[in-house]
Amino acid sequence: MKASDLFVKALEAEGVEYVFGIPGEENLDLLDSLRKSDIELILTRHEQGAGFMAATYGRLTGKPGVCMATLGPGATNLVTPAAYAQLGAMPMLMITGQKPIKTSKQGSFQIINVVDMMRPLTKYTHQIVSGDNIAPRVREAFRLAVEERPGAVHLELPEDIAREDTDAVVIPASRSRRPIAEEKSIKAAVDMIESAKHPLLLIGAGANRKTTSRMLRRFIDKTGIPFITSQMGKGVVDERDPLFLGNAALSDNDFLHRAAANADLIINVGHDVVEKPPFFMTHDGFKVIHINFCSAAVDPVYFPQLEVVGDIGNSIWQLCERILTQGSWDFSYFMKVREQVEAHLAEGASDPGYPVRPQRLVSDVRKVMPSDGVIALDNGVYKIWFARNYKAHQSNTVLLDNALATMGAGLSSAMASHLVHPDRKVMAICGDGGFMMNSQELEAAVRLEMNLVVLILNDSAYGMIKWKQAGMGLEKYGLDFKNPDFVRYAQSYGAHGHRIMSANDLVSVLEECLSTPGVHVVDCPIDYSDNDRVLNKEIKERSRQL
Repeated sequence: MKASDLFVKALEAEGVEYVFGIPGEENLDLLDSLRKSDIELILTRHEQGAGFMAATYGRLTGKPGVCMATLGPGATNLVTPAAYAQLGAMPMLMITGQKPIKTSKQGSFQIINVVDMMRPLTKYTHQIVSGDNIAPRVREAFRLAVEERPGAVHLELPEDIAREDTDAVVIPASRSRRPIAEEKSIKAAVDMIESAKHPLLLIGAGANRKTTSRMLRRFIDKTGIPFITSQMGKGVVDERDPLFLGNAALSDNDFLHRAAANADLIINVGHDVVEKPPFFMTHDGFKVIHINFCSAAVDPVYFPQLEVVGDIGNSIWQLCERILTQGSWDFSYFMKVREQVEAHLAEGASDPGYPVRPQRLVSDVRKVMPSDGVIALDNGVYKIWFARNYKAHQSNTVLLDNALATMGAGLSSAMASHLVHPDRKVMAICGDGGFMMNSQELEAAVRLEMNLVVLILNDSAYGMIKWKQAGMGLEKYGLDFKNPDFVRYAQSYGAHGHRIMSANDLVSVLEECLSTPGVHVVDCPIDYSDNDRVLNKEIKERSRQL
């Protein structure tokens, strides 16, 4: 068969449902092979959008999302999504085209060394130089993409290789089970937890990648040990739980940092080095148990005394089977922290001010979203407000990027969420700056007849950097801009446009959008004037009093 047909059959054997991307002339044989396949091509308006969608598909399903681009500028536009998937531990395969490698009459036109470019950004990158080598390269790419720690992989398929004939056959996907932690490490962890006086559970990004929720729920119910989450650990356990202390959204000086400082043992589940933990270890301070798929990356402020390495769900199950609750455990300080967190989160939740303030915004979004509804956050200062104030009820219902933390991914992430969960309510939440970086994907969302809401937080500025600028005591400079009329902009794509005219409009408008089919864009003016006072000063002062 033609080599491009074999490539597509290899993708089919891996269970690929979608290929996101923009083909170029170097991909035309592969495109024609896709035409004859059950795999659906999701044509985007920018390669970044395709890459972000593929990465989010991988994040939600655990299977590599697949995206495609041509050579040169098409491939370079996948650089940011590659880093997004790699740092965020999202399995993704990128396929790029290339000029003929055996004979070429175009010199160096559009040719750069894409494989070398992708090497520092991926787990695996390879140029296919023979049709006979396609099947093992595809199988290897998929294997490495999902192997812990998951990430991005890349294959380059030159156009002359794509149209070769080959007698090779597909290599079926292999099955494997993740290793489990050894019994000695489980016993040592049980001993440390039972001997502690103030144990505290921290749930990180790694726990959100696999099905660990049920086991962690069982562990918390059995032991009664309070827990906190990192930004990317939100929702692994229902955050309405009375033992949930809060989310460590700020880098330091938050209530949660006080809780961590008063623990004598932190059970750190799924810690990912891309996220700063809400504690720094010292040699005379609390102890840490590292429970993860992989061993710890040790540095001067993170050197766990015990590592339980293996499948997280199984490790927690083994702990549950052995551990006994201890009368000597004392969680009174943690409960005091929780009271302060809950009181602070309630402040401003019904603030009538307009433009809308972040506390009211987050509260109202939580009111209208069902428990299984998905919010996909772009990157901006509102991410901190949602991490702290929005209680996630289920895993991966708050798609928040605290790894690369790139602007421009929110809309595409929501679109991929709709494809994976077509029956759920999905809302992209974007700052005006991040939205405009990939707003053209509205056309694809409308064309594909998606049902989703895009909530644009409009402050006509790069608000996150303004907050940082204020926190450094610097003068305001260089961060303000003007926006288009977002309502008319949405309508020009065939989407529905809405504008929030008062804080009291927000719930009713969002409810209407969520219940009405189609793509809805909501322009919501937002007032970030309290960012510096609340996030930089007030929380620090109140937490110091605990």
